[in-house]
Amino acid sequence: MSELFRDTVAGFFIRTITGKKLLRYPEEIPGFKVPVPVVKDVSYDSAAEVKTEDGKTAVGQEPGRSSDSDEDVERGNALQLNASHVINPVVTKDGVILVDWYSEDDSANPKNWSSLKKTIVGGTICALTFTVYFGSSCFSPSIPGVVEHFGTSEVVASLGLALYVMAYGLGALVWSPLSEIPALGRNGLYVGTFFIYTVLMIPTAMVDSLPGLIVLRFITGWFGAPCLSTGPGSFADMLSYDKMPYILAIWAASATAAPAVGPFTVAYATDAKDWQWSMWELLWLSSFIFVLLFFVLPETSADNILLRRAARLRAVTGNSNYKSRSEIKQADMSPKEIAFEALIKPWEMNFYDPAILFSTVYVALCYAVFYSFFDAFPQVFPVMHGFTAPQTGLTFISIVVGLALAIPVQLSHFYFVVAPSFVKNGPPAPEFWLKPSLVATALIPIGLFIFAWTSRPEIYWLVPLIGVVLNQAGSYQVMNSQFSYIANIYPQYAASLFAANAAARSCLAGGAILFSRPLFIKLGVNGGVSLLAGVMCVCSVLLFGLYRYGSVLRAKSKFVTN
Repeated sequence: MSELFRDTVAGFFIRTITGKKLLRYPEEIPGFKVPVPVVKDVSYDSAAEVKTEDGKTAVGQEPGRSSDSDEDVERGNALQLNASHVINPVVTKDGVILVDWYSEDDSANPKNWSSLKKTIVGGTICALTFTVYFGSSCFSPSIPGVVEHFGTSEVVASLGLALYVMAYGLGALVWSPLSEIPALGRNGLYVGTFFIYTVLMIPTAMVDSLPGLIVLRFITGWFGAPCLSTGPGSFADMLSYDKMPYILAIWAASATAAPAVGPFTVAYATDAKDWQWSMWELLWLSSFIFVLLFFVLPETSADNILLRRAARLRAVTGNSNYKSRSEIKQADMSPKEIAFEALIKPWEMNFYDPAILFSTVYVALCYAVFYSFFDAFPQVFPVMHGFTAPQTGLTFISIVVGLALAIPVQLSHFYFVVAPSFVKNGPPAPEFWLKPSLVATALIPIGLFIFAWTSRPEIYWLVPLIGVVLNQAGSYQVMNSQFSYIANIYPQYAASLFAANAAARSCLAGGAILFSRPLFIKLGVNGGVSLLAGVMCVCSVLLFGLYRYGSVLRAKSKFVTN
């Protein structure tokens, strides 16, 4: 576990202050033996993939695995380290010594970390995600106080919630490509941006200007975005493919449950004190999470880890030819290419690929409906059933109940259906991932119709909440299926597509916060929610079309490369 602390931001500062006398890496310990390079007549291309002269890949295989060539097997058997084959660095014909893992079970490789270390890191990222999403809805109980204090309308006061949601979606478009730059890695972005996020909570809690409050809410949402765009990337750094669905289910649950928890945990404080207490509570939570990030979150990016290892080897040996493949890759990454891949490519794919466009729209609508509840609940439970503000906040527990029902189904499907199918038949067609949503999609409009038609004073208050439970259980299943579908169609563009999807759903959700209140006032909660249910019925029908004709659409797509 000392390695975990060494690789955190706290460990970096301790190493710097002590002149690297504490928390040293193996290369910095006296007596360290530099791995013997293996000379090969190879060169590297712009992607840092090393090739022989006949065009076959010599190195550049998955980190932690030896090459299948006879020469590599022979040198792997020549040395043993921690009961595994040593991976000696390769020297190209240009004299570059490519730095790799030292052995197949190199403890620096995140995929070789212990289960405890992976659990700590994964749990910390989930806690970070929970906090950022909590920061959106915790402002909801403050809206009446903002209206009274600044003498403004509820729609204007709702901007503090809407713009925060939009900001963390738009921020994902920037932070996601930055996390892929080897020199930056993921950890620095997590800690640096969240430090700014936490500090900004202080002026947000103390500001006495409505424009200042709204601007600060937007900026804090922007700096909270990295966990949304790079969280799955961090999990992929550590975990094998068969373990990813489990942690992603927990991560998605933390992101969905947090906005539901916000209203009822903050409402009592704002009711007893004033509207600013929502921001004070968020400051306390974010301060704790920042300390957690500072002391227990290490770097997970293999590119960044090997880049820093190469720098240490250059310092130890005085040989400037030690380089990691990520350094070579980084040297060829121009700002223009990064901007295109992150900002233009995903929207180009949405424009030309109907499957991606549908997935983006469907997920965005699910998210928008979720945030429309923040306007629907206050018009149902206080008005029709006489609930107080804290009691109205407690009704959001129904969303958590929906998640509690959906998550075991999601994980059971993977464990009993997906995993055995992989073992028996290999990777399935991308449409396979849509199967669970074919059933769950019906729950979304059914739940909305139940909520719409039972939101009446004469009907017991628990009945419409049953509709919310069904709606959220269905939405969770559909969103997870769509994410898996996208990742399996275009794995090479998955990070950019997820960032674009986050931007689209956050912008539509932010818009829903603003338009749902006038919608419900104009049509009533019954009519407004029924309208949303009708839109989701159309999406359900189109989902079956996507499942049936998805392979045809993929065959015509110019973006599919496999």
